[in-house]
Parts: sequence; C-alpha cells; structure tokens
Amino acid sequence: MSKRKLIEDVAVELRLLQRSFDAFDEAAASTLKLNRTDLRALDVLLASDEHLTAGELSNALKLSPAATTTVLDRLQRAGFAARIPDPGNRRRVHVAVTEAARAAERELYAPVGEAGAEALSGYDLDQLATIHHFLRTARGVQEAQAARLNS
Repeated sequence: MSKRKLIEDVAVELRLLQRSFDAFDEAAASTLKLNRTDLRALDVLLASDEHLTAGELSNALKLSPAATTTVLDRLQRAGFAARIPDPGNRRRVHVAVTEAARAAERELYAPVGEAGAEALSGYDLDQLATIHHFLRTARGVQEAQAARLNS
C-alpha cells in the first residue's frame, strides 16, 4: 500500500471516528436529557480542576454571557451544576458540578475510559508514544482549522 493511500485511509478512519464521537455524545445527551450545548458545558465543568466562573465558562464554550446563563439554568434544573456566589465580588458567580454530575460521569464515561484503556493495552510503549503524538497533532490541525473558519 502506498503512503498516499494509507494517509487517505487514515483520513477516512478519522472521519468515522468523529462520527462515532458525535453519536456517543448524542446518546449521552439524550440519556441525561440535555442538549448538546449543555453536554459540552458539563464536559468543560467536569474537566476543570476548580470551579469556573460563569465568564470562564462562556469563554470556553464561545457563548455569549446570556446564552451561558441559559445553559447554566438548564444544568442547574437538571441537578448537574450549582452556582456559588463569589464572596469577594457580588457580581461574579462560580459554577460547580454536583455529585449527580460526577455520578453521571462515572456511569457514562468511566466505561469508555476502561474500554479505551483495554484497547490500548495491546500496544507497546513506542506505539503508544506514536499514537499520543498523532492525536496531539490531529487535535492541533483541527483547532487551527476551527480558528481559520472562525476568523
């Protein structure tokens, strides 16, 4: 097989992988009775080491403050997020995930991580390093292309 053909095959597999991510996200959102934007917000919050301010969440999601408020209202009603007033600034609100959000994360995403780890366990260190490098490179390409479209 030629290098060009293999690159084309990788591109096809990446497209199919993206579709599988989209399908999983759609199923997760449906399971949690959220829309995709709410699920994205929940993902950002779950991945954060600390509470985020509403403004930081707006920036991460590239949403207006008003749209972020609507997302937070829905997440709060669903029991997945809580607003915490900033004691030093009455106008600032921090957003924290709830135990219900952590439970949903364990239920929905832990099995994905476990299955992924199992699938990767068959690769040696050099192969894993190559996979890691490829994924970082592919993410960089996607982020650059998103920036190109958004400019």
